[in-house]
Amino acid sequence: MKYPRCSGILLHPTSLPERFGIGDLGPSAYAFVDFLAAAGQRLWQVLPLGPTGFGDSPYQVFSAFAGNPLLISLETLAHQGLLKTEDWDEGEEFPLDKVDYGRVIGFKLPLLRLAFKRFKTKASSDSQFEDFCRHNSSWLQEFALFMAIKEAHGGMSWDEWEPAIVMRQPEALARWTQELAHEIECHKFLQFTFFEQWSALKSYCHQRAIRIMGDIPIFVSRDSADVWSHPELFHLDSKGRPTVVAGVPPDYFSATGQLWGNPLYRWDTLEESGYRWWIERFRSTFEIVDMVRLDHFRGFESYWEVPALETTAIHGRWVKADGERLFAAVQRELGRLPIVAENLGVITPEVEALRKRFGFPGMAVLQFAFGSGPESEFLPHNYRRNCLVYTGTHDNDTVAGWWTGDGTQGSTRQQDAVLKEREFAMKYLGCDGSEIHWSFIRAVMASVADLAIVPLQDVLGLGSEARMNLPARAEDNWRWRFLPGALTENIRERLKELTRLYGRLAAEDMQSVPTTDSL
Repeated sequence: MKYPRCSGILLHPTSLPERFGIGDLGPSAYAFVDFLAAAGQRLWQVLPLGPTGFGDSPYQVFSAFAGNPLLISLETLAHQGLLKTEDWDEGEEFPLDKVDYGRVIGFKLPLLRLAFKRFKTKASSDSQFEDFCRHNSSWLQEFALFMAIKEAHGGMSWDEWEPAIVMRQPEALARWTQELAHEIECHKFLQFTFFEQWSALKSYCHQRAIRIMGDIPIFVSRDSADVWSHPELFHLDSKGRPTVVAGVPPDYFSATGQLWGNPLYRWDTLEESGYRWWIERFRSTFEIVDMVRLDHFRGFESYWEVPALETTAIHGRWVKADGERLFAAVQRELGRLPIVAENLGVITPEVEALRKRFGFPGMAVLQFAFGSGPESEFLPHNYRRNCLVYTGTHDNDTVAGWWTGDGTQGSTRQQDAVLKEREFAMKYLGCDGSEIHWSFIRAVMASVADLAIVPLQDVLGLGSEARMNLPARAEDNWRWRFLPGALTENIRERLKELTRLYGRLAAEDMQSVPTTDSL
């Protein structure tokens, strides 16, 4: 699929500078969209938007279909009359530069439940809420039941519940559904509220000519409504526990590989069902975003299977997947979709053939470009036009952090390699490294790649303290937030000038663009 030449910024909503300890879908999100438009950007890329669980990771969520209630704006609920400013302590202070998930959850969830209580009191029936429940009936009831039962069990993983409900015996399902009716409806309300607020934000993006790029992880979390409600689709034992799990072999990020722990699909069962679960997943995602980055695309051709009892990903094996038949089934039902394939890592000719078969653009990361000489596929002179290029992704260090990392903890040979990499980068980019982040931004903007995306951390020139995720590290990820006032006029105009210079502005952007200085 061909895309118009444009650029954008990668920023997960949790990183917005809202007042209640975590970015949300309130005023700062709209102000960020204004900044994008004023800077001539046409894409806003976000990470998966689901309800986070293990490690607060957007790639380990309780549902592949649901939204994250922590992103609901309390201020918007107050404007709707479902909350009052006196409901929260105005003296409550949260860190400005990071998300303290424990404190945020303890503060926010009681207020969301209070909003539900007032919603119930305000109207005995609400047609929009009822329409939402009907439209999303394929996943909503199971998700709400899953979350209500999980709460009743103190947050335990579903495979640790009593056997009757683990195995989804009809009598147990009926009993829990009846006993937890109020809690189930509360979770439906939270989903209704999230999607209502997200839909309004998406409409605002479209008014400002901004498209949203979402993210579909190939795998789902073990502790999720997806696995609990569709155990037949996954390699599980009789107690609902995975027999094999997902990961990747040793690579650039980790010498022992990455042991993700996600249960693996039964591709034969998926095929027998006509890939219905996947089709509905794509359909649901494209209702809330305009484009999709398909994470770990190579896993749709072959995936790294690790026995469930292993402690690292070293002792795994490659197993063939069924991506060609899956994408053909999705295309037959939903048509050609604007998908970008994350084709990083161990990429074989078979993986590239699958990508090209369906016309999905691939990816390039400039931060990977300088360690192997002029032939590197990540250097701009080797890019294809039908490509999405990044300065770095959410899994990379920031450009400034990568540049200033001292490398002194490695061997003499490793230190020499770091110095040679930096020397090559300065020669290639024609810079002295003093503003390495802007040199990187210029390079991806100037490249022939149709799509260019820069993490906001790189636009701001922040160091390793602003890194979003360190793969293989279980804690202290996904917490970064940018500070109020960080998006200055100088940054906005400098970004827009590069966008204009390298032909990534829409025609109407050649004129002045209204702006807001509220961030």
